[in-house]
Amino acid sequence: MPAVKVGDINIYYEVHGKGEALVLIMGYTASTAWWFREVPVFSQQYRVVAFDNRGSGQSDKPDVPYTMEMMTGDLAGLLEAIGINAAHIFGVSMGGMIAQHFALHYPERVSSLILGCTSCGGPHTIMPDAEAMTVLADFEHMQKLTPEERVRGMMPFLVSQEFIDKNPGLIQEAMAKMMEHLAPLHGAIRQAYAIWGHDTYERLPEIRVPTLIIAGDADRLIPVENSRILASRIPGSQLVILKNMGHGFITEAADEANRAVLDFLRRHRRSR
Repeated sequence: MPAVKVGDINIYYEVHGKGEALVLIMGYTASTAWWFREVPVFSQQYRVVAFDNRGSGQSDKPDVPYTMEMMTGDLAGLLEAIGINAAHIFGVSMGGMIAQHFALHYPERVSSLILGCTSCGGPHTIMPDAEAMTVLADFEHMQKLTPEERVRGMMPFLVSQEFIDKNPGLIQEAMAKMMEHLAPLHGAIRQAYAIWGHDTYERLPEIRVPTLIIAGDADRLIPVENSRILASRIPGSQLVILKNMGHGFITEAADEANRAVLDFLRRHRRSR
């Protein structure tokens, strides 16, 4: 798959399927490979564009400060380079933060918005517990781990132990996908600082495009209350809460989540 030069970096991206454009924005340290349960489904009906954020995957990883504005500009530049004027935007976790900024800065380019397991940032964020914060941002500890140890340690914070026990083959596939292009430590640090600078709370009422907010009620990394805050601030938004699901619902509850997303997209196709 190709890469394109946008500003100061080369961005890796993939395009699958035909139809209206649906852009998938992955989260903190993750690559396009993490969408392995979504792309085959969505690409049957949409032109799916998935890409690696700066600092992760196969995109460039400059060791300079990152901001949400910078990462939003990366997305805008990518879409311009591949000739997409408007798209449905689906971001999870950090990707959902980028999606919020994109909808605020480029509303004319957003057909609809889907925010998965994400937050508004800033002082209104509901923070994860201490153990989850260690997994996310204890960089000294992270540096001592192998890629497999990093992924294995993160897995219980993404999906339930029951799911892990009952789906060993799928868990092995997910771990392999996660390890394929795992972000280096400096990429994780730079993305983390961009997340810590994210705050859209005051501007969320400006989002006027159709918006779906989806999250699991057992999310330990970005607690579900963050999604309720988003829903309370974005006019007319739809909130879907997945019962007993954690941060990695796109893997554990893929069938249910994909149905909710596709139903939402069908109701908000662009007029022809």
